[in-house]
Amino acid sequence: MKRHVQEIFLAMAASGIFLYGGCTGGPPDAIGLKNNRLAPCPKSPNCVSSQDDATEGEDSRHAISPLVYEGPLAETRRRLIDIINAMKRTTLVTADERYIHAEFRSALFRFVDDVEFFFPEGQNIIHVRSASRVGYSDLGVNRKRIESVRSKLSKSRASCPSK
Repeated sequence: MKRHVQEIFLAMAASGIFLYGGCTGGPPDAIGLKNNRLAPCPKSPNCVSSQDDATEGEDSRHAISPLVYEGPLAETRRRLIDIINAMKRTTLVTADERYIHAEFRSALFRFVDDVEFFFPEGQNIIHVRSASRVGYSDLGVNRKRIESVRSKLSKSRASCPSK
């Protein structure tokens, strides 16, 4: 009887590890820029994008304002990378001159959200996209994350001495 209970426990643990490992999902195909645009959000409410074209209705829930910055692009990019690296459970995947991609993992189940930043040429804005890889709702986590980055970027600029 005891051996049977151990076998059931091991089978449940192995199933849990398999399911847990599958929760992160693989990198989506829609990461990166195409024609100077970030990928559109899916229909599910677990994504925000400053390049979302919807202005009304259910799809407008994806819309978020781009980040605005002052000063040199290189300095702003460096500050943004510092902010990303200081955030918990974050991996910087790509950091090109005009594009940044980072992965953020949730604390409990290690769900992955892909967060992208695009610096369009000749504009002092940073387009953003933050999307969950799996699931339907994110309970507003992606929007809160971008607003947190916006606040930190603004504060980091205020704390930089002017030249």
